[in-house]
Amino acid sequence: MANSDPEGVDGVRMTWNVWPRTKLEASKCVIPLAASIAPIRPHSDIPTLPYAPLRCRTCSAALNAYSRVDFLAKIWICPFCYQRNQFPPHYAMISETNLPCELYPQYTTVQYTLQRNPDPNNPSNAPQLQPVFVFVLDTCMIEEELMFAKSALKQAIGLLPEQALVGFVSFGTQAHVHELGFTEMSKVYVFKGSKEISKEQVLEQLGLPAAGRRSTAGYPKGLQNGYTNTVVNRFLLPASDCEFTLNSLLDELQTDQWPVQAGHRASRCTGVALSVAAGLLGACLPGTGARIIALVGGPCTEGPGTIVSKDLSEPVRSHKDLFKDAAPYFKKAVKFYDSLAKQLVDQGHVLDLFASALDQVGVAEMKVAIERTGGLVVLAESFGHSVFKDSFKLVFEDGEQSLGLCFNGMLEISCSKEIKVQGIIGPCTSLEKKGPNVSDTVIGEGNTTTWKMCGLDKSTCLTVIFDLSSTDQSNVPETVNPQFYLQFLTSYQDPEGKTLIRVTTVTRQWVDISVSTEELIHGFDQETAAVVMARITSLKMETEEGFDATRWLDRNLIRFCSKFGNYRENDPSSFSLNPCFSLFPEFIFNLRRSQFVQVFNNSPDETAYFRVLLNKENITNAAVMVQPSLISYSFNSPPQPALLDVASISADHILLLDSYFSIVVFHGMTIAQWRNMGYQNQPEHQAFALLLEAPQVDAQIIIRDRFPVPRLVVCDQHGSQARFLLAKLNPSATYNNATDIAPGSDIIFTDDVSLQVFCEHLQRLAVQS
Repeated sequence: MANSDPEGVDGVRMTWNVWPRTKLEASKCVIPLAASIAPIRPHSDIPTLPYAPLRCRTCSAALNAYSRVDFLAKIWICPFCYQRNQFPPHYAMISETNLPCELYPQYTTVQYTLQRNPDPNNPSNAPQLQPVFVFVLDTCMIEEELMFAKSALKQAIGLLPEQALVGFVSFGTQAHVHELGFTEMSKVYVFKGSKEISKEQVLEQLGLPAAGRRSTAGYPKGLQNGYTNTVVNRFLLPASDCEFTLNSLLDELQTDQWPVQAGHRASRCTGVALSVAAGLLGACLPGTGARIIALVGGPCTEGPGTIVSKDLSEPVRSHKDLFKDAAPYFKKAVKFYDSLAKQLVDQGHVLDLFASALDQVGVAEMKVAIERTGGLVVLAESFGHSVFKDSFKLVFEDGEQSLGLCFNGMLEISCSKEIKVQGIIGPCTSLEKKGPNVSDTVIGEGNTTTWKMCGLDKSTCLTVIFDLSSTDQSNVPETVNPQFYLQFLTSYQDPEGKTLIRVTTVTRQWVDISVSTEELIHGFDQETAAVVMARITSLKMETEEGFDATRWLDRNLIRFCSKFGNYRENDPSSFSLNPCFSLFPEFIFNLRRSQFVQVFNNSPDETAYFRVLLNKENITNAAVMVQPSLISYSFNSPPQPALLDVASISADHILLLDSYFSIVVFHGMTIAQWRNMGYQNQPEHQAFALLLEAPQVDAQIIIRDRFPVPRLVVCDQHGSQARFLLAKLNPSATYNNATDIAPGSDIIFTDDVSLQVFCEHLQRLAVQS
């Protein structure tokens, strides 16, 4: 039985659970030393303490279960830097029988809540700040689409907490900031869509003078979010006060009235609208949790962030254009969103994007701002589609279903002195805080041991890539600690505005590989390794020109199998892999065929969307993106996992494929015929009705726990939508060997190699001397 909660209480999974001692030995392991950490994942066994953590005075790691304590002298020794620290007076009562919670060996993860009283000398104890939501709505859409978007917005405003502040910007050819505090008539500030606009210009034009803003330290009475109430409340009002105004405003709002020439695209200034929203939020107090929620229905064609010209004869850039450097607007737009990302990170604010269009809207360009601020992204075909409607609703839901959206996160990593951090892949920004544990090589957001996460939620997950220092310590085994330690300290604001700190401290063992690799092998996590390789591959494809992903993965897999396989040299038939590694080649086979590597089947927007989610989700979810799961339903047996292979298709079975972004219910030929004849409605065929229902019920369970909501495809064998399933299956039966297939099964028309052929090649290359 697989472990149902592999992340455990700590929310940490590692590629290797024991580490080699030296940099050289680590490089021979092929798969990098990496950890996936879910910094605020909820768990019932995590204690919450009503005070601040005790920090080491040298390396500022927090007191934890691995600290050595001298109860008589009231001293604790930090396991990271061996500094001796005095306990403060309020720990005077501790003894071996009276331990504070954070020293209990089972509490390797502890949460602290900081008190709320305003204290001018200590801004971290600031009064609670209400979250701010600025909705940015595209009006360059057909009437029907705008209606769907407006009704989703109305529903969202009704679901917001009453005290949350709301602002509203609409845009088409120009950007409009709506003054919600002026209820007598609708009052709008208009920004020209064709030129870039700075934060200062936005504030000046909205009449928010720079003098109104305050520094963070100590908030005088009558100041809300850094502005005297009257000034900021012209644009940002509590949801309960402006719900009626906003609903009437949305009712009156029409599609963009600017005339569009025949053969041209509408003039849409997405970049300016987002700049204006970011500028408006810049008027709030630093430290206010705020989100810009953009609903965009087409490509930006005007002003900064433009991705395509207005002329319809010019198509939106494809992967081929990006590859050949033939996308004239791409680099300039990315540069614009890069600077917007910097502004939002400085302000501590988040950009969320809900893109619904049949063509691309520019997710590929905006990705940098979404990912660095920890924003959400949803890509759908229409604002009326369940993928958009259900996902959008989930953002504002409360209770069990809520995403647990938190603000202003900061992650600090402490590690034993031999370990260096190369960087993080995932939704965060490096704060360039150098230290002894920072590696010279950078992967993702690096050059630091502290990262900013403007937005984070229950499912946020980061991949930390480690390195070992190059000095060789293995000469003196007696003096070296057999354990090493890693600590992840995350401070953040919860949805109510409380400041929380989560501290997770984990330990693993060093192992001398030159003596034995047994422990190393048993400490390998195949799923985590596959996902980390997928994330590194995606990052390299985006940042390294001319990077050949398939070749890079193949070379690494061959090296890996040469190192850890059991075989006689030059004898492929003798090759075998330890069960701890046996699934890994199949993961890599599916990764090579996945949408992360084979990008030419998708638009740059889709690829960017898939990669944002690959980098943010936990290992279990990301593994399903790389290698989908398949369940088979039939009369003779209960539902059971099936091989991800075309041979699993059978005329009298139903298959349920979960590839994370879409869920496919696939009916075999015979099942489909019986269903079309209506057998399920006849009382004597009750079993058939139950068989048809079972995969639908299971699909709904998967959909309920997932964000963004996946697309549900229900199809029949030989139907047009069967391609959603066939594209993910191993092509063990193709038109070349169609004679061997079982009756009722299927073949795939492809020249791709099958898993069997792939493994034969792998064995032949791995055993070469």
